[in-house]
Amino acid sequence: MNAILLTGHGGYECLVYRNDVPTPTPGAGEVLVRVGAAGVNNTDINMRVGWYSKSSPASSAKAAEGAPLQTRAQDSGWTGVSVKFPLIQGADACGRIVETGSGVAASRCGQRVLVDPVLRSRPTADGAQTPYLGSDCDGAFADFVCVPAVNAHPIDSPLSDAELASFPCSYIAAENMLTRAGVRDGETVLVTGASGGVGSAAVQLAKRRDARIIAIADASKAAQVSRLGASQVLPRDADLVATLGKESVDVVIDVVGGEQFPGLLEILRRGCRYAVAGAIAGPMVTLDLRTLYLKDLRLLGCTIAAPEIFVALVRYIERGEIRPALAKTYKLRDIADAQRDFLTKRHFGKIVLTP
Repeated sequence: MNAILLTGHGGYECLVYRNDVPTPTPGAGEVLVRVGAAGVNNTDINMRVGWYSKSSPASSAKAAEGAPLQTRAQDSGWTGVSVKFPLIQGADACGRIVETGSGVAASRCGQRVLVDPVLRSRPTADGAQTPYLGSDCDGAFADFVCVPAVNAHPIDSPLSDAELASFPCSYIAAENMLTRAGVRDGETVLVTGASGGVGSAAVQLAKRRDARIIAIADASKAAQVSRLGASQVLPRDADLVATLGKESVDVVIDVVGGEQFPGLLEILRRGCRYAVAGAIAGPMVTLDLRTLYLKDLRLLGCTIAAPEIFVALVRYIERGEIRPALAKTYKLRDIADAQRDFLTKRHFGKIVLTP
């Protein structure tokens, strides 16, 4: 089959397109999915450049644009362990089941499915981590991918494969943050990075909960973010305390981090919540512990979502309660161009690869 192999940490030369990669065979409880489309995510680039290593203090974008990071091989994976190369990346997959393993009904062949990337039924070798598709095992940047049958969710939707592939990773991350933070009807929610995949998902999903949304995005994308449901859109360099006032927000949904972090805690009301699932502007932040404990704040790190969150997302899609923000599609072999485009941050929503 055709596939993109990540051969090591480094630049685009580490993304190798091959047409002779063996097609995987589904094992017990698994299905083989012919990939119709696969989304591009920050995690793909972070893994390629070795950004997850604690030896990397840079933003993921700066790391990708500069020289390859001098990472410690033993902690360069997102779970803090070494990455096994070659690796087929790709967490977002939409396609059709073409083969079933033992214990899976053959009648599932032909089903159109959206894949939950959190592989809870396939533990890592040491059993310490829940594997993530395309990070801990081969993923969707290929013609075919094997996944546990429970992760291949049948979906009935008029949306294209590319549109559906824009949902899994970004929307599960956004809904997990909103769920962990307990966002309720009428609350004011601030979303950073609101024009990206996770940020635009968070705007839609918070709107679905009838929250009032303040979004941070580039001025050129403000109108698009507003159409998704934001009541107010602020520029990336906004002085949040001066603009919004202290203690003006109930929940912060953050995928950016970086220098703006202290202001995010200042605008939170007492006893309120900050949830994070990314650090595209930089992982190293300044935290005044007095702000944290004197305001009784809750800081929530969010990665692994409960299985019911993905099930709910599929229902939201089928009922038309959320819609895709598809920026652009590229052919699989053009993954380097897709990642270069991704890193410019000029797009709105998701960039997707098609075989």
